[in-house]
Formats: sequence, structure tokens, C-alpha cells
Amino acid sequence: MRVLHHMGHVFGGALLIAGTTIGVGMLALPVATGPAGFLPSVSVYFITWLFMLCTGLLMLEVCTWMPKDSNLITMAGRLLGKPGKALCWIVYLFLFVTVMIAHVAGGGSVLNELIGRTIPDWAAMVIYVVAFSPIVYLGAHSVDRLNLGLMVGVIGSYLLFIFVSHDHVNTDLLTYANWSKAWLALPVLFTAFTYQVIIPTLMTYMDRNVKKVRLAILFGTTIPLAVYLVWEFLILGIVPVEGPGGLIEAGKLGHNAVMPLKQYVGNANIFAIGKYFAFFTLTTSYIALALAFLDFLADGLKIKKKGFKKVFLCLLIFVPPTLIALTYPDIFLKSLGYAGGISCAILFGLFPPLMAWIGRYKKGYAEKGSELIPGGRPFLILLLLFVALELAIEISQEIMKF
Repeated sequence: MRVLHHMGHVFGGALLIAGTTIGVGMLALPVATGPAGFLPSVSVYFITWLFMLCTGLLMLEVCTWMPKDSNLITMAGRLLGKPGKALCWIVYLFLFVTVMIAHVAGGGSVLNELIGRTIPDWAAMVIYVVAFSPIVYLGAHSVDRLNLGLMVGVIGSYLLFIFVSHDHVNTDLLTYANWSKAWLALPVLFTAFTYQVIIPTLMTYMDRNVKKVRLAILFGTTIPLAVYLVWEFLILGIVPVEGPGGLIEAGKLGHNAVMPLKQYVGNANIFAIGKYFAFFTLTTSYIALALAFLDFLADGLKIKKKGFKKVFLCLLIFVPPTLIALTYPDIFLKSLGYAGGISCAILFGLFPPLMAWIGRYKKGYAEKGSELIPGGRPFLILLLLFVALELAIEISQEIMKF
């Protein structure tokens, strides 16, 4: 019974991590990685997964030095000082806003597909926001109820998509490879593998049992990796990289991975299931993110979530991203690129090794042999160099657009 109780906590924590990780980024992955081909994409998947696993374990180590219920902003303030805390605030806000923009643009597009494209894209975006924003206003209880139904939809549509589409995979398409483009997808991959924000919550959930949390991180990050690889196999095995309606064209148009299926599958059911999967995935993460954004602003601005003040907070989290998405309707992939390439890279790629370095070697918080990641200073430097590479890719891609 003790073993079952122990594994129950680990399993629950792993599911929380997997649920936090799998979201809107999944719909962008095949489009972002497609130009590289299947094998190069899989290689970068594993590298990104390993990197994010390491930074998660470093954040767990930092959590052990902090008081109970400390969040990332508290950690940054204690270890990186006022400049680090200020940067954490700014980047956190930027992350929320960019991912919200991606959800509005992607959600409106998928909703329009579901209703047969009978209305303009801008109208579909507005309807999408108006339909789900009241759920967030009503609070966590309403979000939890809706989220349960949406998660059933996510799992059901994903399994059904695998079942009906695997026979349509053309293995010849999977032989395409362009290794020079593999690294260009790192910004979106960073978004898709982000989960570290939930680690402080897991520490409380598991009574600060570091061994349990470490196991939960290992198992919880492996689940999304497996889910993403199957998804990548199916999409890249059905939709060609080049040509009309291919993945490269989808990327230029800012489409998610489901849209190109329309042209390349003869079975209308596959595209229909793909649309529902996209809708459930986007909406599940959209309302959860909006609720978290609401709590973040209420705490940061010291505004009580009651009456008109709560309406004001809801307007802040829903109106600006919607206006930006309406102005730039093809911004879905760009927003996820900004989110991963800048915000996730700084918060969950740069900060953990920096904080671990300062905590271990400047402040002496770590006892000898207590490090959760071996390798000492050389390994932390390697992680920092990888973040620098990712940031350089994101910055260079933005410069090339001008």
C-alpha cells in the first residue's frame, strides 16, 4: 500500500506536468519542424526535451533553497537581485500576452473551419473570445468543469485521429531531410516543452519530497515527448513538406498543423477529427492560461477579483491580445515563436542555470553532493550556451525579416 501511495503522488504529479506541457504548441510543431524533415525534427525534439528536463531539475534544486510556496519571481529576486526580478516580471507578462494572441488567432481559425468558413476570420475570433471569456470571469470552479469535458475531447480526438489516419501515412515522405533547417524550430519547441512554471506547485503538492518531484518531472516530460513524436510521424507522413498546401506553405500562411490535411487526405473524417482535436487542444490551454493570467495580474496589481475590478482585469487579459490577433490574423506561428524564442528561453532556459550557479557557487546554498544535475560548472555553461544559440536563432530570424 505504501508503494501505491508513493506512486500515486508521482503519477498525479507527472500528469500535471504533462497537462501543463501539452497545449497550443503541439499544433504548431509539425509546421515549424516540417521544413527540416522527420529524422532531423526527431533529433531536435530529443535535444530540446533533454534540455528542458535539465532546467526543470535545476529549478527544483532552486526550490529546495526557498521558503514554501515561493514562485519564480521570488526565486529571481533572491538570487538575481532587483534587475533579475524586474526582468522576470517583464518577460512573464510578454509570455502571457504572446501565447494569448496565438490562442485567439488559432482558435478563431479552427472555429471557422468547424462551421464551414461561413463567416470572416475576424468574426470567428471575436465569437471565440466572447464564448469563453465569461467562463474565466466566473472563476476556477467553472473553468475546472469545462476543462474536464475539453480534456475528454482532447484525448478522445487524439486517439481517434491516430486510429483513422495511420493507414494514410506515406513512409516515403518521412525520408525527406534538410538538417540545416532543424534548429530553426527551436523557438516553437521551447514553447511546446515548457512546464517549469508548475514545479513550485508540485513541491507543495508532494510535501517538498524532492525524490517524488524529480520522478514526476522525468515521467511527466516523457509523456509529451511520446505524444509529440506520434503526432509528428502522422502529419509529416501525410502532408508533404514542399508543394502547394505543404508544410512550408502552411508556415508562410501562419496555419496550424491540421489545416494542410484538407488537401492531402481523401478521407473527410480525418480532417474533421483533426479540426476537433485542434479546437479542444487550443481551448483547453486558452481558458487555463487566461485564468492564470487573471490571477497573475490580480496579485501583481493588488486588485481584488470582485465586481467591476474583476471585469477590468478580464478586459486587460482578453481585449489587447484579441485586437492584435484581429490586426494580424496570420500571427499564430509568429506569436508562439516569440513566446518560446524569447520568453520561455529566458524564464525557463536562462534563469534556472543562472540561479543554480549563483545559489551553488556564490551563496553556498547547495550542500556537497546535493546537486540534482551532475557536471558542475561545465554542464551549467553548456546549458547556457544552448540558450544563447536558441536566442541567436530567434533574433537572427527576426532581423532577416526586415
